[in-house]
Amino acid sequence: MENIEIKQQPYWPNILAGIGLGLVLLLAYYVAGRGLGGSGALARASAGLAHLLAPEHTEGLTYYSRYFENGKVDFNDWLVFQLFGVFLGGLFGAVTAGRFGKAVDKGKRITNGQRFFFATIGGILMGWGARLAKGCTSGQALSGGATLAVGSWAFMLALFAGGFITAFFVRRLWI
Repeated sequence: MENIEIKQQPYWPNILAGIGLGLVLLLAYYVAGRGLGGSGALARASAGLAHLLAPEHTEGLTYYSRYFENGKVDFNDWLVFQLFGVFLGGLFGAVTAGRFGKAVDKGKRITNGQRFFFATIGGILMGWGARLAKGCTSGQALSGGATLAVGSWAFMLALFAGGFITAFFVRRLWI
């Protein structure tokens, strides 16, 4: 991808996006009886992929056992459908804000390849952390925070503090 100068459109207003997210969370509790979270769908998908590629290695594993029913991975789970909703919601937000297009958001000091490398490493670390913690930041912060769980609020404060500290070291990549 070459560097194309694109006139950046504004994001959705924070208050509207927050209200929308809150309404979706409320609807999730009402319809599914559970809050939001994303890592469960990816864990279910990885169990299915692992079973497809090496069934002899997955069928006896306790880690994957909760995803299997009658020897097959059960994809009929609300988290799998939520994953599609996240994609469609992101697409809707990008189109309605006028930000849908082909571009790489990055600072002027790094290349597209470096941006993809850092994004991949960050995604792997976040995914590994989510599986290690048996849940993701969205489930912990949004769903736990909405129920006023003290641990979730402590987690959110620690997450934001860690983000600000990390930003000090990587901010040069964005200016």
